[in-house]
Amino acid sequence: MLRESLLPLVLSGLLLTAASMAVAQEEGSDDAQNAPSMQQSEQGGNRGMGPTQRVERLTKQLNLTSDQQSKVQRILQQQQTSMQNLRQDSSVSPQDRRTKMMDIRSATNTQIRALLTADQQQKWDQIEKGHQQHGWGQHRDSDDDGAQPQPPDQT
Repeated sequence: MLRESLLPLVLSGLLLTAASMAVAQEEGSDDAQNAPSMQQSEQGGNRGMGPTQRVERLTKQLNLTSDQQSKVQRILQQQQTSMQNLRQDSSVSPQDRRTKMMDIRSATNTQIRALLTADQQQKWDQIEKGHQQHGWGQHRDSDDDGAQPQPPDQT
């Protein structure tokens, strides 16, 4: 008799515990997806540098003026937004995504180069040549999210 009344009670307890764990896990998953870390949103992912860090690096390498810094910052933020939108667009094939990302990078580089003085453009060209020689900024596979390994400081 005791066994018959205890069994449904134990089963109910186990079921309640399992349901609570499932709900807690689902809520934690939603929080992680809906609230990306500051580092992740600044960098456009967990790898690579975000627009602010890139402007800081370019300022050191090219001696950018404050006006150039603000313009480069806007260009890099636009690039980051475009890349994020492209990554989230599931209707684009991996091959088309790669091509579009390369086009975005090329347009960004052209816009930045246009802001530079002749001396800065020469330095820029050397930096870009080094990136190409080392494969930085190149896709390694079609599922790449656009993040790039960063070259060592050239200061």
